[in-house]
Amino acid sequence: MYANQKIQIFLLHFAGGSCYSFDFLKNEIQNDFECHALELPGRGKRNQESHLYKKADAIHDYVSQIKSLRNNNQPYIIYGHSMGATLGLSVTKKMEEHSDPPNILIVSGNPGPGASFNDKQRHALGDIEFKKELRSLGGVPEEILEDEDLYNYFSPIMRADFQILEKDKLSEVGLLIETPIFAVMGDQEETVTEIENWKLYTSGKFDYQVLSGNHFFIHSQVKALSKIIYECATYSMVSMYK
Repeated sequence: MYANQKIQIFLLHFAGGSCYSFDFLKNEIQNDFECHALELPGRGKRNQESHLYKKADAIHDYVSQIKSLRNNNQPYIIYGHSMGATLGLSVTKKMEEHSDPPNILIVSGNPGPGASFNDKQRHALGDIEFKKELRSLGGVPEEILEDEDLYNYFSPIMRADFQILEKDKLSEVGLLIETPIFAVMGDQEETVTEIENWKLYTSGKFDYQVLSGNHFFIHSQVKALSKIIYECATYSMVSMYK
């Protein structure tokens, strides 16, 4: 992609996700990017570790992972979907404070902090209502919801992630980063009309694009999402050397 240089991209998963959640995207971009799909404890390759329940702990965990994987002075991007977008904003802020900001933050499936605020506490729902919520969100295969053993494995992961988001929903409101933000949402998402809310959180350049699909449009729009990542990388590299 660039002579003698690959941009690192750190991928932050959605609620219930793992390091494997972005395999579909890595397969598309890994020849040109140095891809690192991160994950929180309690799933995937970290399934023997205890779940995290506090947002501050999740942010610290992600920052620690990125710092350990960084190639000094090499450009990099943070991309987060849904929960990963929320955490990605705070992770970017922390990396700025460590004098190692990303070239750009890409967020998807999320209208940004403070948009369409509700006090829903999904992590505390009983199993019947919790399954209804998961079905309405999409992204969780029906066989997981219908198989008792699979559900009992994935449910604690989902509940932990929802608790991270729901116990401290407004902590990012007022947070401002210098890193540019590019936001992407599906046109069937309920909060898609609020996508420009993200521009309140950066003093840098902001842009966005709406693609066809629901909250998990990322799976049906791999080519379009990859194109956005390439364009963001190109823009950020050009800006860096101006």
